[in-house]
Amino acid sequence: MAKILIVDDDEDIRELLMYNLRKEGHEVSCAENGLVALKKIESDIPDLIILDVMMPQMDGIEFCDHVKADPTKQNIIICFLTARNEDYSQIAGLESGGDDYVPKPIKPKVLISRINALLRRNKLNEVKVDSKAFVIDRERYLVVKNGKEIKLPRKEFELLSFLASRPNAVFKRGVILDTVWGSEVIVGDRTIDVHIRKLREKIGDEYISTIKGVGYKFNL
Repeated sequence: MAKILIVDDDEDIRELLMYNLRKEGHEVSCAENGLVALKKIESDIPDLIILDVMMPQMDGIEFCDHVKADPTKQNIIICFLTARNEDYSQIAGLESGGDDYVPKPIKPKVLISRINALLRRNKLNEVKVDSKAFVIDRERYLVVKNGKEIKLPRKEFELLSFLASRPNAVFKRGVILDTVWGSEVIVGDRTIDVHIRKLREKIGDEYISTIKGVGYKFNL
């Protein structure tokens, strides 16, 4: 069971999604626009938000920017559900911090499957790795090395968290792409290499090893 917030100005869509998600055992609440949703999550932080793009007073992109700028709410999963299916709208949604972008109309069972996949993927990353020198705290979105905090962009942090979820295990490149970026976002193998290089520059070369022809592992 997860705590889910539906943010959409269409009452019929809110009711339809709420009915089907509650049938799955989730705890569901609703908001008709971004401003109302911001007030709701101040006192009750959800695990996942289903978010429309075009709404009065505050649209979905602006709302997502506000959420991801708050360190206490950066772990909230955001799934855009919208009739806006242009490439630039999808790019804007994902770049603002969205985890998935689903075009309307969509069958409730298909959406629920996508939501469950997002929840599983996030659970894989909920890890805390401690050593005398190195700490990764997923709950607080925090990386500390030798007592000094290291600031990482979202995808670098998620990549590091995923590798560290099973220290010394080798993760294949395809598994890394599917888990960290998801099947709905098209990226190449080079994307992983670039993020690994940036991580090594920030945390040190000794923590991440390359297994040629296979993938990467986190050393602990």
